[in-house]
Amino acid sequence: MNRTMRYTWLAWFSVGLLLLFSEHALSQLPAGWRADLQVDAQSYTPDSAINAPAVREKVLAQGFFNLLYSSERLRLGLRYEAYFNPLLGIDPRYEGNGIPYRFVQYLGDRFDVTVGNSYEQFGSGMILRTYEERSLGFDNSLDGVRLKVRPLDGVQLTALFGKQRAFFGLGPGIIRAADLSVELHQLRWDEQPILDLPFALELGASVVSKYQPAADPLLRLPENVFAYATRLSLTTERWNLYAEWAYKINDPQQTNNNSFNPGDGLYISTSYSEEGFGLLLAAKRIDNMDFRSDRGAIGNVLTINFLPPLTKVHTYRLFTLYPYATQPYGEFGVQGEMTFSLARGSLLGGRYGTTVTINYARIHSIDSTKLDAFTYRSTWKPGKVLFYQDFNVEIQRTWSRQFKTTFTVVALAYNKDVIEVKTGYGTIYPLAFVLESQYKLSAHSAIRTELSHMSVRGDMGNWAFALLEYTPISNVYLTVFDEWNYGNPEPEKRYHYPSITLTYVTGGTRLAFGYAKQRAGILCVGGVCRLVPASNGFSLNLSSTL
Repeated sequence: MNRTMRYTWLAWFSVGLLLLFSEHALSQLPAGWRADLQVDAQSYTPDSAINAPAVREKVLAQGFFNLLYSSERLRLGLRYEAYFNPLLGIDPRYEGNGIPYRFVQYLGDRFDVTVGNSYEQFGSGMILRTYEERSLGFDNSLDGVRLKVRPLDGVQLTALFGKQRAFFGLGPGIIRAADLSVELHQLRWDEQPILDLPFALELGASVVSKYQPAADPLLRLPENVFAYATRLSLTTERWNLYAEWAYKINDPQQTNNNSFNPGDGLYISTSYSEEGFGLLLAAKRIDNMDFRSDRGAIGNVLTINFLPPLTKVHTYRLFTLYPYATQPYGEFGVQGEMTFSLARGSLLGGRYGTTVTINYARIHSIDSTKLDAFTYRSTWKPGKVLFYQDFNVEIQRTWSRQFKTTFTVVALAYNKDVIEVKTGYGTIYPLAFVLESQYKLSAHSAIRTELSHMSVRGDMGNWAFALLEYTPISNVYLTVFDEWNYGNPEPEKRYHYPSITLTYVTGGTRLAFGYAKQRAGILCVGGVCRLVPASNGFSLNLSSTL
């Protein structure tokens, strides 16, 4: 056995010992305490054919351990993180270990206060959202003080200040923010409703200010950047309407090429639902709304806000080849989705019924004219540049109590130059379909298959994908798939990307071990994306909750 293999298997053995004892250790926690553990490890073997790089450590691993105590009036917790070293694709500045997240929270009848780290969101997040998304290597939690006050039933005031997490330290900017939420249908005085409304109506308003010293010798940069937003949510038995408008003063920074334009955003969505039918309509306009606590930060670092996506989240593997990344510097988008059921017993509905979902989304640039090196004029019209278009139809049908299928077809228009910040590709038009089948062999075993194909003119050409997942017993899964770039314009690059994974689930613990060749690509969650480099090797993933 060569040295690389010895190191690889030694690493797997060490991680395996940790996993073997983790659930037993967690089970000994006293009342009031909860904990969860996550470990992700991967070995890397260089493969020049798919551009999988050599990794000096041979094996990279990262782990997270949360410990939380809760009582009637008190909550406290911490999270230990270790990156030795971060998996490829995760920002390498996470290297090391420590306790970057810890908090103490007191819960009163009419107020609660949190000291330490916290996650918070005002409205849809257009001017403030702090959250964690481990698959992206993203965590912008706020380290400071947060106060929530509820003077009346239906009224909540939130105020906070602090600095954002930046890997194992803090960013340079100071954030101050407040939010007022009034649920008119919940207003009560002396336990009596103030308004007798036949619907739920919430009004909200938020303000956020960030301070960062300015030291640019050439530009007069604002040290205090102020943003505000208002929102409305109306809900009836069948209808829902949500609208939010946000504004941010000029905030020149690296990501917007030092633009001195202010920013603004408008998001509107409405939905209707009844038995067997659902309808969703949404629209969004964003202009210069990249908001960070460090004007020099790039990528997914030290972002203060979150811009809600307006495209369907695709989970089938080939469909994820061309995901949409939100463009905070300017986009105009619309989305519509209709879901309906075909009656059971009808010719099209079949004995057990059929559900059809039709979704369409289109996103353009905004109409704008450059005035000088630092400013431009924009209107409320969509621009001429198409960023992204997605038309998809999904048909779910249950054929029997043991067998059901899902057929999906997707037609995309993908402006690779804009979304991936590249040149020379233009707009790509992928057309893809997938047929997923699920068959129950018994009460505890099943087989699931996926067959999919994507036709692409240009770029990497056509793809084919096949998956088989076998569940011999209810808590064991064996998943095998192959992704084949058979239509690559360069014949020598028509590679297979195989994968095999064995997963075991017991109680709150999930353990997966596998081998895969991973194609390079983009991973997006909610319109926030990171690059995923090609890789070749074994992986081990554990998550356990008690």
